[in-house]
Amino acid sequence: MERLKSAYNDFSPELVKFTLEYGYADIFSRDNLSEKYRQIATISALTALGTAQAQLKFHINAGLNIGLAETEIKEIMLLMTVYSGFPSAINGTNALKEVLAERAEK
Repeated sequence: MERLKSAYNDFSPELVKFTLEYGYADIFSRDNLSEKYRQIATISALTALGTAQAQLKFHINAGLNIGLAETEIKEIMLLMTVYSGFPSAINGTNALKEVLAERAEK
């Protein structure tokens, strides 16, 4: 969230406001799904979309932080080959590899 604010608050404060208020406060904070299922759905959707690498990496990190296993995220990427194709699954796998490398550096 801080990265979003620092990147866009001066240029487009409305984008930051709507993303945080609607996306996170209204939708993402609902309790109808567990955090794990919510991250699985989000990682899957962003992988299938194929055009949101930064957001995908953010949610892969979030998934790992709440207890998703690396193997579970790899399995999501394999599943995406069926529903969104090999290119998006390969890009998603690359995002996972980048996240794991960045986490290992810390």
